[in-house]
Parts: sequence; C-alpha cells; structure tokens
Amino acid sequence: MSRITVALFAALTCLSINARAEGITGEAGLGLSYQPHDPTGSRYESRPVPYLDLDWGDVSLSTDDGLTWNAFKANGFSAGPYVNYLPGRTSNGQLRGLRDVPDMGEVGGFVQYAPADFWRVFASVGQAVGGGHGQGGVLGRVGGELGYPVGGGVIGSTNLTAHFADARQTQTYFGVSADESQASGIRRYNAGGGLQNVALTQSFEFPLAPHWSLLTSASWIHLTGSAADSSIVKAVGRADQVEAQVAIAYKFD
Repeated sequence: MSRITVALFAALTCLSINARAEGITGEAGLGLSYQPHDPTGSRYESRPVPYLDLDWGDVSLSTDDGLTWNAFKANGFSAGPYVNYLPGRTSNGQLRGLRDVPDMGEVGGFVQYAPADFWRVFASVGQAVGGGHGQGGVLGRVGGELGYPVGGGVIGSTNLTAHFADARQTQTYFGVSADESQASGIRRYNAGGGLQNVALTQSFEFPLAPHWSLLTSASWIHLTGSAADSSIVKAVGRADQVEAQVAIAYKFD
C-alpha cells in the first residue's frame, strides 16, 4: 500500500499548489492508520495513509471511493465509472505458507443518491484486476452515510456499509488450497461468495485553523458468511475487527 498511496499523495500535493486556479475543492492530508494486516485480521499494524476528499468538476478522488466520474447527475442521483485500489497481503508471520496477494486495482461502476451534502446512499460493483493466478474477482458494496454538526465547529459522520464478493474474490483472501494447507498447517478451505463483511464507521472533523482540520475515525468490521467461516479466521484471525485513523488535512475552497 505504501508505494502506491505515497506516490498518489505526492502527485496530489503537487496539484494542490494550483488547486484554486484549477477549480479543485475538498480536503487532502496525511495520517496514520491502525488496522488489520489483511481481511482475515491475522494481526494489526500501523500504516501511514493519505486522506483524500477532492472534487474537480464531475471527477472526485477519495480515500474510500477511489477515482470516480459522475457521468450522470440529476435530482440528487449520480452514476458513473470508478477506479480504486485494493491492498494485497504479505503472507508472513502466522500466515506463512499461504500465497502472497499482490496489490490490485478495482474497476467498476457506482450509483449514488445524495439530495443534500450531509447524507447519501450508494452502491457499487467492480472487478479486481492485476492479481495472480486465480486471484481477484467481483466485489460489491451497499451503504449509507449521515453527517451532522456536533457543536463548536465539530462535524460528525456515521457510515454503515455492507461488502459483497464472489467466490473467487473471497477465496483470494480467505481460502486455503491443499498445498497452502500443507505448508502453513491451516486446514484446507474453499470459500464461497456472498456478503463478506459489514463495517460501521464513526468519524469526526475538528477545526484547527483556517483551512486546517484534524480528522479521526474508528471502524468496527464484522466478517460474515464464508469469510467468517474461513479456516484462516478460525486459526489465526478475527471475525470482529477494529480500525482507527487520524489525519491532518488542508481544505481547498
């Protein structure tokens, strides 16, 4: 994740010099995330991460949604294509013996209804690309987000998202082949598709100075279905996971 996100953030930093002249609005910054090493929750680690929530006309770039283009917009509805980033997995530590999963891209389409700035509902379907043999697959998500003032200039938001994946994508992170089982000691497992997890995220934005904000978020991630039943999760992972992030961001008007 580090090389891609750092390069992306560096490019956006260069663009931000002329952001006002170019019509870019939104926020960009850098933060730190404490998160699971991989979707099975085999261990936790701290990572530097960019914070992105930028708009340039009908094009948007955000940490969660990736690069999106609002090809259609009317009465609060928007739809179009998107490109996003999927972090891979280094199979060391308790995952030793399993296959590594390379960083991948995700290409797909989204639809969103946001009649006001403070709430939205959305859905997307995408295809993972760039994986190794037998890796990757189809992903989907459905969710909603509500923003609200807390007081003293602090803004809160709550996001609930359900993530889906087909059998191939679930097998990529949660499955164990016969060879992997022999090498890792983790029971063989063939993963199936369906609802993979439900994530609840609570975020707050604290004003620090003109154009500068402190952003915090905490997420609870609950694995379901075939993902929760994975032999990796049973042996070394967690069905219930947490993630916390903090970032400093600059707002472009």
